[in-house]
Amino acid sequence: MDREESLSFTVPSSSSSSSASGSFHNDGLLIGDSSDSDFGFSRLDFRQSSLPGTVEFYNRHVFLCYKNPRFWPPRIQAADFDRLPRLLYAALLTNNTLINKETRLTICEGHDGTETSNGDVLIFPDMIRYRRLTHFDVETFVEEVLVKDGEWLPGTPETLHGSYVFVCSHGSRDRRCGVCGPVLVSRFKEEIELRSLQGKVFVSPCSHIGGHEYAGNVIIFGSSMNGEVTGHWYGYVAPDDVPLLIQQHILKGEIIDSLWRGQMGLSEYEQMKEQEQRLLLNGIRSSEESSAAYRSQDNFVSFCQSNGVGYCQENGDSACSQNTVLVEKRKNPDAIEVEAKLIADSNSTETAISKIKSGKETSRKVHSMTWLDGWEQEDTYAALAVACAAVSVVVAYKFYKVL
Repeated sequence: MDREESLSFTVPSSSSSSSASGSFHNDGLLIGDSSDSDFGFSRLDFRQSSLPGTVEFYNRHVFLCYKNPRFWPPRIQAADFDRLPRLLYAALLTNNTLINKETRLTICEGHDGTETSNGDVLIFPDMIRYRRLTHFDVETFVEEVLVKDGEWLPGTPETLHGSYVFVCSHGSRDRRCGVCGPVLVSRFKEEIELRSLQGKVFVSPCSHIGGHEYAGNVIIFGSSMNGEVTGHWYGYVAPDDVPLLIQQHILKGEIIDSLWRGQMGLSEYEQMKEQEQRLLLNGIRSSEESSAAYRSQDNFVSFCQSNGVGYCQENGDSACSQNTVLVEKRKNPDAIEVEAKLIADSNSTETAISKIKSGKETSRKVHSMTWLDGWEQEDTYAALAVACAAVSVVVAYKFYKVL
């Protein structure tokens, strides 16, 4: 995995001046310079590596809103880049030993006059925004907010609401991100508009976050069901995955494990254990749901059988229980068809009961099931008998037609 040296400041990487293996540094993405088969969602390395545990531990993420991805150099600390990102990065490194939270710095898109203007700073999991930071304010801002965990007095922190989605689109750092990122951003915007989630879900392209090989890379910040703000990382995200991420993760709070890389606040080991436990729990739930469905079906069959009504189960071969279905299929086919129509068209329980009583010669009297022993209401018993009889007649008729 490629570690991003510009993101972690309490434990800076020793590879801060080296190039990431397999990535395309200092090589801007040009239109027509790459194709989907080489760098996009159809590339050979797409979905070829394991994802859980590929997020280096950190517990605070700072996003500086600044310009457009096409203006971002391969590294934000480049000497020829604009002063604000470079000075903010330098201030974080200088105060590294004083910052008590492992902090990542990432650039996201910013446009003056929009929701995110140049110089805006978003901080997660604090869910706050500071407006219009300038290069004159960097030292004070870092000291007051990131070192002392206080407020930057010249600015007023604004509380963020909703979910924030960041998609790595840093094409000058790696072409895979440059190809996949913009497509995913567009798809997110389409889905947000389609679902009328404007003002509730925000999406922005961002600079390198680590793990070029997992492009498309997506981070989603938002509140969980218990109100805790979480930051979940996803990799190998394709356009068709976007509706699922919005529906399941953002709206329902459910993790998409097939795309999940990790989570802010967890170590690599904890991320893998977290997914193992989640998959185990989901497996138990699925098993319980299946068992409940079978129990429900068995109860219905048992009740029908105990009341002399046939029920047919299909399990590859047509195997019908030894009850009145065997008798029903020997009846005159015209009588069966008429009886089925009478039951289907009956407008009331009383009408259906009278038709069944007059036309059926095979009904049998058996003991009620234990859970019906306490029932003394004739109407309730009759309604259940009608439902079972309807199943019997319809199935018998279909069985006869097959023969």
